[in-house]
Order: sequence, then C-alpha cells, then structure tokens
Amino acid sequence: MAEKNELDSTCGISDEELTERFKESIRIDNEIRRIKGLPIAGYDKETNRPYIEYPDGRREYAS
Repeated sequence: MAEKNELDSTCGISDEELTERFKESIRIDNEIRRIKGLPIAGYDKETNRPYIEYPDGRREYAS
C-alpha cells in the first residue's frame, strides 16, 4: 500500500465537492473583478476559444 502525504489528503471531501468549491471560488473571483472594473478571462464554447472580457463588454479573443 502506498503512503499518503499531506498533499494527497482531501480531509474526507469528495472529488465532486472539491470541484463545486473550485467553481464557486472562480465565480466569486469573477464577481470581485467585475466590481473592481477589471477584465475577466473566459472561454467561448461556441467558438472553442479563450477570451478576455473587459468591463465595457468588449471581448478580445486569443489567437
């Protein structure tokens, strides 16, 4: 049996719960960035391309 270290331990939290917590942390960070007027990184599923959305609503797609 392999030894576990601190980084392997999730303190009994399921993968699904960790994923939900991660998604929520990103949502909160994006909300804070909107309030501060900072650009937000995103991904357009229709074009399959990442973009940066600026406070004025303009999107700049990565090439």
